[in-house]
Amino acid sequence: MDKDKKAKINITNNFNAPIGQHIDHVDNINFRMDGEGNFHFGMVENVNEANQKAEDITKRDEEKFHYVHPAIDDDDETWHIHDTVKRLVSSQKIPEICQFLKDWNKKEKLMLPQNPSLAYKELIRLGMPDGKGYSEKYFAKEYSK
Repeated sequence: MDKDKKAKINITNNFNAPIGQHIDHVDNINFRMDGEGNFHFGMVENVNEANQKAEDITKRDEEKFHYVHPAIDDDDETWHIHDTVKRLVSSQKIPEICQFLKDWNKKEKLMLPQNPSLAYKELIRLGMPDGKGYSEKYFAKEYSK
């Protein structure tokens, strides 16, 4: 790259802003992103408060899904897997649940037990119904396919 060439930078100034809010040069921008992917910009103190609230939310009394693959050591990723499996078992039928678990097992997001009974008990703990159409015998048949 030619050192004489510089990238063009456009700055839009808001002259109607209250005094103290006009900044021409910024070394750091502090922001946070909410669960919906929206960015929230603010002063360092506000961002730190939001980060603390986010940390408090991630501290859960709930026990994580037992069969997250051991290669995944990121706490946020393990909670994401936990929440995904929890939504899955509360909204899908056994064939779809088993197919999803097998797919994620192949992708090394899960490490499923050989014994279908252990997996069944864990999915019941996460909210899978155990009534009609969700028997352990039916689950074991689909799980072992």
